[in-house]
Amino acid sequence: MKISADTGVCVASGQCALLLPQVFDQRDEDGVVVLLDERPPPALREAARQAVLGCPSGALRIDED
Repeated sequence: MKISADTGVCVASGQCALLLPQVFDQRDEDGVVVLLDERPPPALREAARQAVLGCPSGALRIDED
């Protein structure tokens, strides 16, 4: 699994960072998503999928390896 984030599409809702702070954060200046771990460990993968599905702007994407 590899996660990617389109910061140009992100609306800074913070849902991903609230759900999975080990993988997602937000920039201090504007709240846009910051990807902390583009390849989360197996224990976090289901939560990562839920975070991607819950993104209101569609800025997050998962590519399965």
